[in-house]
Amino acid sequence: MQTHDMTKKIADGNGFIAALDQSGGSTPKALLGYGIEESAYSGDEEMFGLIHAMRSRIITAPCFNGDKVIGAILFERTMDGQVDGKPTPQALIERGVVPFIKIDKGLEDEANGVQMMKPMPELDALLARAKGLGVFGTKERSVINLANREGIAAIVRQQIEVGQQVLAGGLVPMLEPEINIKSPERAEADAILLDELTRQLSAMPGDAKVMLKVSLPVMPGHFDALVDHPRVLRVVALSGGYKRPEACVELSKNRGIIASFSRALLEDLRHQMSDAEFNASLGGAIDEIHAASTAKALSPA
Repeated sequence: MQTHDMTKKIADGNGFIAALDQSGGSTPKALLGYGIEESAYSGDEEMFGLIHAMRSRIITAPCFNGDKVIGAILFERTMDGQVDGKPTPQALIERGVVPFIKIDKGLEDEANGVQMMKPMPELDALLARAKGLGVFGTKERSVINLANREGIAAIVRQQIEVGQQVLAGGLVPMLEPEINIKSPERAEADAILLDELTRQLSAMPGDAKVMLKVSLPVMPGHFDALVDHPRVLRVVALSGGYKRPEACVELSKNRGIIASFSRALLEDLRHQMSDAEFNASLGGAIDEIHAASTAKALSPA
């Protein structure tokens, strides 16, 4: 796939984006969920080797292809690794799956009810390396815990600033201002985030498009205006801690938004499974998430 083909697939593709980008501190938890205890490995190299083997098993599964999985977000080390003897982004592209790379380096401490992204001084070099490997886009995450307008405005401003840097590097940014689904002010935060994204995206210079990755809103259809915004290529949703059945029910209520699930995609997979069991479990999860992304529930009259 050339860049034009990947853009069309992401904009119009009938599927969802798999998030395979657990990194650093979240890797032991991801491995534990996969059935590998911390006592089974020693040090970061062994840990990252095991998580790469898990991701390779997913990517090479027969059901993991561009028919229902239109994109996949990678951790930097996964991008730099190989699957089936090929660079991971190339292995994805050959399966019809558009590759993205997680670029944020974690979160700052909370201030004004939000956690901004830590500085990324080596971002330009990472973007150049990713572009050379055939990566299409990036993903950058920050977190909103409270409905603080000053904090949410700052989050959106930082996300768009980083997005402009990504666009300058020739990639498509996926802005992820996640609202914590356990926030006591979640509905109010949804409303402020919609206001700030609409305002700041409309004021963005140039005419390039970005993607948005958002938490599923309290009120179904709340982000419809972002789905229709002229500066937005596609809106995707994270599962945010919901189990897959609940995440899929909530996703199906939101027009034009597709999944970009991580835990909700991988939660039933185990290291000890036979290939047949693994492929059946992964295939079932892909089918369920694809249905919620593409077959939307009718709004009540």
